[in-house]
Amino acid sequence: MSERDPDAELLEQVGRQDPAAVRSLVARKLPRLLALAMRMLGDRMEAEDVAQEVFVRIWKQASRWREGDARFDTWMHRVALNLCYDRLRGRREEPRDEMPEAVDPAAQPDAQFEARARHEQVRAALAGLPARQREALVLTYYQEMSNLDAAALMGITVDALESLLARARRTLRAQLAGSGLTRDKS
Repeated sequence: MSERDPDAELLEQVGRQDPAAVRSLVARKLPRLLALAMRMLGDRMEAEDVAQEVFVRIWKQASRWREGDARFDTWMHRVALNLCYDRLRGRREEPRDEMPEAVDPAAQPDAQFEARARHEQVRAALAGLPARQREALVLTYYQEMSNLDAAALMGITVDALESLLARARRTLRAQLAGSGLTRDKS
């Protein structure tokens, strides 16, 4: 028998519209949802809108969620990804200019400039990947999901996920090699 979903009890409380449970759920899940949406969309305000919409859907559907159908975390990530894809389709353009980054106040101006340039090159290379490759990278590297969980979330086999990851890494390596960002600076 499989383990109990770690969010099951909290969702039951959210389903009973317990405000403390909602606050706890938001505190537990918001950072990962924002990180996922930021990586997919490249825009903080849109990422916050996506996260808010995910929580609205959780609030509305928590009382109907049944343990065993799917892990709650998997369902929540799928909803977030679908909302991100809806927004990307609605844009009909490339992802936005620059993702915000935290600046180290101790860093020297030239180091800050180099860090921003690297960040922008990586962001642009990531944004230039096909959507499924970007989704695979974001889920495994930035959301720190296992290959098994990421594959299940994407509705593909682990072998298919690993193939997407390999192609994505090759593409990123090639794009970043032209910009001088790869480790192989020979």
